[in-house]
Amino acid sequence: EVQLQASGGGLVQAGGSLRLSCNASRFSFAEYSFGWFRQAPGKEREWISCIGADDTTYYTDFVKDRFTVSSDGARNTVYLQMNSLKPEDTAVYYCALSTRSGFSYMEPAYEYWGQGTLVTVSS
Repeated sequence: EVQLQASGGGLVQAGGSLRLSCNASRFSFAEYSFGWFRQAPGKEREWISCIGADDTTYYTDFVKDRFTVSSDGARNTVYLQMNSLKPEDTAVYYCALSTRSGFSYMEPAYEYWGQGTLVTVSS
């Protein structure tokens, strides 16, 4: 079964940067997309970005121009580069994998989930 391992979270000051990684093991799909979600304290989990098998990327408006999602050549690791971080970006960040065609911002579309990595942005 596919396993996702997210890493790279930590404590950073406002205005700083972090790069999250999501490594997928036992991964072999022709159609897929990786999604990044986050859950802030006391809030519901929300979709923030995804990247498809063809490297097409999508972002929610509140991270556009600050976050960049990318994947490596082997397609087993995706990254979320987060710049100009704000205190409101503090959350547990999750990567997820959908084996469906197209892309989705809906959680049920993603069959596999990583364990989450905590990002804390201090003011």
